[in-house]
Amino acid sequence: MATHLSVNVNAIAQLRNRRSLPWPSVVGLSRIALQAGASGITVHPRPDERHIRRTDVFDLTDMIRAEFPKAEFNIEGYPSEDFLELCERAKPDQVTLVPDDPAQATSDHGWDVATDGDLLRQVIGRLKLGGMRVSIFLDGDPALVPGARATGADRIELYTGPYGGAFEPDVADAEREKLAATAEAAARAGLGVNAGHDLTLDNLPSLIARVPGIAEVSIGHALTADALIHGMAETVRLYRKACGETV
Repeated sequence: MATHLSVNVNAIAQLRNRRSLPWPSVVGLSRIALQAGASGITVHPRPDERHIRRTDVFDLTDMIRAEFPKAEFNIEGYPSEDFLELCERAKPDQVTLVPDDPAQATSDHGWDVATDGDLLRQVIGRLKLGGMRVSIFLDGDPALVPGARATGADRIELYTGPYGGAFEPDVADAEREKLAATAEAAARAGLGVNAGHDLTLDNLPSLIARVPGIAEVSIGHALTADALIHGMAETVRLYRKACGETV
């Protein structure tokens, strides 16, 4: 079964926010991505709204529910009270919890499930009461899987930054093997597996080939950069092919 593609539209929002203008349209380009066959849309609202705004979350919710009822809406972020309340109002299909500091430019590590296990259990229980599937960001280390399972999460999202940032083939191979081992451990533990961060048209196919059990990849920065060259619709088709879909 092909890995699903969720398009992260944060970079589109960040470009829009450079001016007090309504374009590029986060909703409009998300619509194009879904029309081109993307399985879902991902957003990562941060407290300072430097890219995705709270209003974007609700505008996207309305568009996806009205026009693409089978598409998945994924909201990711650190589980502050404001974030949790936002998720409870929007009721996305999936919430992905990441251990971001508000000052971080982007996510750069997974959860310490030993230290943060109690927090995650409480938060995940609360989100599940609202009917949302919950995924937690996890580094490529199979030893972390039992702790992840104990939080009550439904899935893990493999943090693929070290793999995506590895430009030496030997290093990339080693990082890919860590991700594969972690995915295999997660599957044995009954956890679904997502993946995301620094994935591109160049490095995605070999990851999917080695870890075919990945349910979903969330891709934003590289996909947005490629869309400046190919357009959003064609770029989504290219990434769907890289995920193993027949397009």
